[in-house]
Amino acid sequence: MLQDNLFLILLLLFVVSMLFMLSQKIKISYPILLVLAGLTIGFIPAMPLVTLDPDIVFLVFLPPLLYSAAWNTSWKDFWQNRRAISLLSFGLVIFTSTAIAFLSHAIIPGFPLAYGFLLGGIISPPDAVAATSVLQGLRIPKRIVTILEGESLINDASSLIVFRFAMAAILTGQFSMWEATGEFFLVAGLGVFIGITIAFIIYWVHRLLPTDASIDTAITLISPYIMYLAAERFHCSGVMAVVSGGLFLSYRANRIFSYNTRIQAYSVWETLIFLLNGLVFILIGLQLPSIVKGLEGGSLTSAIIYAIAISVLTVVIRIIWVFPGAYIPRIMFRSIRVKEPRPSEKMVFLVAWSGMRGVVSLASALAIPLTLSNGSAFPHRNLLLFITFVVILVTLVLQGLSLPWLINKLKIEEPDNETEEEVELAIRLQMADAALDHLNENYSEEIKNIEAYQRVKEKYDRMAKNTYKRLIEGQADGSDFLPGYRKMLKELVLVKRAALERLKKEDLYSLELIRNKEWELDLEEARLDETSPN
Repeated sequence: MLQDNLFLILLLLFVVSMLFMLSQKIKISYPILLVLAGLTIGFIPAMPLVTLDPDIVFLVFLPPLLYSAAWNTSWKDFWQNRRAISLLSFGLVIFTSTAIAFLSHAIIPGFPLAYGFLLGGIISPPDAVAATSVLQGLRIPKRIVTILEGESLINDASSLIVFRFAMAAILTGQFSMWEATGEFFLVAGLGVFIGITIAFIIYWVHRLLPTDASIDTAITLISPYIMYLAAERFHCSGVMAVVSGGLFLSYRANRIFSYNTRIQAYSVWETLIFLLNGLVFILIGLQLPSIVKGLEGGSLTSAIIYAIAISVLTVVIRIIWVFPGAYIPRIMFRSIRVKEPRPSEKMVFLVAWSGMRGVVSLASALAIPLTLSNGSAFPHRNLLLFITFVVILVTLVLQGLSLPWLINKLKIEEPDNETEEEVELAIRLQMADAALDHLNENYSEEIKNIEAYQRVKEKYDRMAKNTYKRLIEGQADGSDFLPGYRKMLKELVLVKRAALERLKKEDLYSLELIRNKEWELDLEEARLDETSPN
């Protein structure tokens, strides 16, 4: 059982943390190293077999993973690109699931069509963490990133609903397309309603009750589980409840959270999502030997052939869908041509090639029951798990490693007139102007008579002046000093840290005061990192 091998799993999680550091060093997306680590774990001799109750996989892993993806999605950008996101999140998921269902039914002996749709529901959604970590640091159009992140958020929900319907068909032996279609929209719609209702209550809890950073962070950790369980209790889509509730709260986060809550919650969630990703790949790695040993009705060679064929179809079917989906609606509707710029073939191909599968697919596969309702072993379970792992391996390694090369080869660049730096300068200028207006309106007498107030006003005057010059003229006179200036400021932070360390050793002041000053230095260093160019 899982608890009997807790030390081993903690040790492997430590190794996963080392892999993350390695990925930062060699500049490779960490999900690629995770899937390779899972594969390696499966080949280590004498590794114990770890079993996990499939019923708790959805509950443990999916709510926080989906909630985190929703929280990091910009509602404004999501809504602006809703047409493209919908085509990928619903149309492509159904298209992919159907194609995989019929191919697997055709090439795998004794593999019913319902199991094909189950497999399609598992591997149809690309992974948000994989896509963003691969694309991080690459100069690509912001709209592509928005579409990929929005797609990964919603297609998790749609694919998991397909998964649930296929599972119901297998367990009950009954399936009606018309009934399933109507029920699909019913459970999804009610799931959205429940998610937003709970999110609305949580929003007012944050607004009205006295909380601090720790309580707020704890509530954010509990919220996705409440949304998921409440929706499932009423036989609705818990996935849609978590996604919709997360979007509702993330859009209003600035109204309910203080700066220290945002800092703390961001760090906690980054750590949680990283550990959940690592744990899922460790679990599949520990189960690989028994999965391979338990392959029904064929050899490992046959299973590899099936998995590679389905992997190739998964990649190809996305390309087949994305190109017509990008251009046919533009031909049919003039309103789309007016509202949206025409995407270049290079940008469309980049979206088509960015279909890496990841942890949600793996968690879904692990959630397949061990037995049917009559108590017999679930047919083809090991084959389904094996194919899922291979599809993730192929898409992450093949597509993930080739994306940076492909972007460089295609010379894909940001087409917008405004660069990211120009937008940042414009925001900084408006903030400086707002600060100056406030100072002049409320502290004019203090500015005239008190030197400290004068220095604050002079600081914002310089900020506004230099920012304006850089924005209008490209660069302010003498702006080449900025990289060295930032370097100097960071060096001063290190000097102040060393001074605090000496004071701590000398035990002249209380540890609480020392840690408060360390916290101030942490905020200062974080600000310097945010303002430094990549």
